[in-house]
Amino acid sequence: MGSADSKLNFRKAVIQLTTKTQPVEATDDAFWDQFWVDTATSVQDVFALVPAAEIRAVREESPSNLATLCYKAVEKLVQGAESGCHSEKEKQIVLNCSRLLTRVLPYIFEDPDWRGFFWSTVPGAGRGGGEDDDENARPLAESLLLAIADLLFCPDFTVQSHRRSTVDSAEDVHSLDSCEYIWEAGVGFAHSPQPNYVHDMNRMELLKLLLTCFSEAMYLPPAPDSGSTNPWVQFFCSTENRHALPLFTSLLNTVCAYDPVGYGIPYNHLLFSDYREPLVEEAAQVLIVTLDHDSATSASPTVDGTTTGTAMDDADPPAPENLFVNYLSRIHREEDFQFILKGIARLLSNPLLQTYLPNSTKKIQFHQELLVLFWKLCDFNKKFLFFVLKSSDVLDILVPILYFLNDARADQSRVGLMHIGVFILLLLSGERNFGVRLNKPYSVRVPMDIPVFTGTHADLLIVVFHKIITSGHQRLQPLFDCLLTIVVNVSPYLKSLSMVAANKLLHLLEAFSTTWFLFSAAQNHHLVFFLLEVFNNIIQYQFDGNSNLVYAIIRKRSVFHQLANLPTDPPAIHKALQRRRRTPEPLSRTGSQEGASMEGSRPAAPAEPGTLKTSLVATPGIDKLTEKSQVSEDGTLRSLEPASQQSSADSSPAVEEPSQVWREQRRPSNSSASGQWSPTSEWVLSWKSKLPLQTIMRLLQVLVPQVEKICIDKGLTDESEILRFLQHGTLVGLLPVPHPILIRKYQANSGTAMWFRTYMWGVIYLRNVDPPVWYDTDVKLFEIQRV
Repeated sequence: MGSADSKLNFRKAVIQLTTKTQPVEATDDAFWDQFWVDTATSVQDVFALVPAAEIRAVREESPSNLATLCYKAVEKLVQGAESGCHSEKEKQIVLNCSRLLTRVLPYIFEDPDWRGFFWSTVPGAGRGGGEDDDENARPLAESLLLAIADLLFCPDFTVQSHRRSTVDSAEDVHSLDSCEYIWEAGVGFAHSPQPNYVHDMNRMELLKLLLTCFSEAMYLPPAPDSGSTNPWVQFFCSTENRHALPLFTSLLNTVCAYDPVGYGIPYNHLLFSDYREPLVEEAAQVLIVTLDHDSATSASPTVDGTTTGTAMDDADPPAPENLFVNYLSRIHREEDFQFILKGIARLLSNPLLQTYLPNSTKKIQFHQELLVLFWKLCDFNKKFLFFVLKSSDVLDILVPILYFLNDARADQSRVGLMHIGVFILLLLSGERNFGVRLNKPYSVRVPMDIPVFTGTHADLLIVVFHKIITSGHQRLQPLFDCLLTIVVNVSPYLKSLSMVAANKLLHLLEAFSTTWFLFSAAQNHHLVFFLLEVFNNIIQYQFDGNSNLVYAIIRKRSVFHQLANLPTDPPAIHKALQRRRRTPEPLSRTGSQEGASMEGSRPAAPAEPGTLKTSLVATPGIDKLTEKSQVSEDGTLRSLEPASQQSSADSSPAVEEPSQVWREQRRPSNSSASGQWSPTSEWVLSWKSKLPLQTIMRLLQVLVPQVEKICIDKGLTDESEILRFLQHGTLVGLLPVPHPILIRKYQANSGTAMWFRTYMWGVIYLRNVDPPVWYDTDVKLFEIQRV
């Protein structure tokens, strides 16, 4: 039968379903088979031939027909899994049912009355009657998930058969050891099967269905407690799924082994369509969803993988372990870590590949999923985090992240990407090794529109952060605290900043310490405290190599004197806030000559009009995101605050909703009548007295007269002589006793877990447009907005 005929027959069946008001019996095979037996429709066809309005009409007007359709489609998948799909006909039926369910499931999830449907058992579904009944009394969701898992390791359908001939006896599906059929070499598996286009496409369709099953999470509003586990993921990643380990391994290895450049022939991707990429994207999305697990609230597995608890705790047993999280947390071999890190770094760097031939290398689009995966790896597997920081390989992750941050800073639709990039850097910056690695010279020239400089990866980080703060859009302001916290965390280890980076830091201090900025919101002064802490760390611990920074501080000494003499009387406060109306925002001023940008760079562009974006829940404030630790003499960390009263010392009264406060805060507000915050003398005095200016004032007191003397003696206009003098200078014994190094380490909390969930599903929603799985359904986890 031709493709046109089969589409027509399928469309007829859909129309019959929507027009029949009487329930069709489940036993009426002639009717139901029209949907999957003789049709050869692609998933795109199914989406076109089954319009949303008709699915909703069946759901409202003949619910029993929709229920039977779902039940029968699942039954066909179960039968296919049982038989092993040997004939072409069986394979076609499985694919058709899979596509149909992918189309229908979102409309089941969007209706609260239907949401429990897949978790009910279908009455009388025991196929042979009699004793089979109990056997078959699984909820529909469980039968569906187990069938998908079996089908993903089905010889000659989704994996290579190991049998020479299929004639003698089909490989028995039940005795088959799926660990021998892992899809790709890598972690825990050395054999790389021959690539097979058909198998890849079949896996992809089944993974799309699996992802659709998991997407019930999109139809529940974000809950603050966020302890709600996704029942689909929970079951699929439990011991009930005998394929959990090989599937986890297959997904991880498929993603990490993928090389989009192919055989390195330019323009290769224009000649051959890369059928691997859609599978890799799908694998990455399924993987991050199965790893959506709130580490802050779960029972923590002990070293041997059991959960901590005693027989007395039976009243409230720990949630069943998610095997995917468990497997991920237990990877420990160096070569496995190397394979994962190299793979993720290769894929993250792919969009940056600098070639002289435009479009000569294929650009992947799934970097956001990769960042979530990298985050999960570091969060659930501390050994992996230490491995990443052990060598300069971490810089292969850092540079792409800085590239994405710089590239997305003007684009409102990519604010989520900005957040996850910054979160990853915050997590890494809590470890001393990260700061040490940043001293490696930066020589790879990635095309970024930032000033050209000669220096280290630390310089690159500071220059990019300066660019985000001074030329990003408004909605990035909640990230300023995070960006500066990262710089504070690494500052004690930075051996020598370039002149460009030193000037950028002083420009930020200058902008943030203007009186109107300090007085216009309750938390703005925190930014000045962070910057002063950076300068103090570098002067106290890395004075010797940092003559550029010392010189920049001397040149901008008036800024420090103004801070020390900040006015605190009401008229001065009022006047400072009035001045805001007349002066432009200080951040848009560039403090130092930008100079030439890097070759091949393009300025960050705002989102194209009409771009869709998904809303995100607010992220916790920096005091909730981090925990202060002090570095002891021997380099170990000890926590400084009991978890309970953490952040009470320096937080403003509005602690409940830090990010909400942030949004209001960064805008000048002086009308106290409307209940808005307004600055008082007492408030300014309360923090002015704590400004850590002693070290810098002492440095200026000692060095400024000496530098002025050189200038007068030699009639100097040349900086190099002064820098030479500062390089050989020393302040030993002249500075206050070095303060202890404070590190603000990221700590997991349910607020960030909820943020990651909305971000991840928002990315998956927007990336699945062909077919548009969730488009135009009533999602509740986020809002869809047009830029």
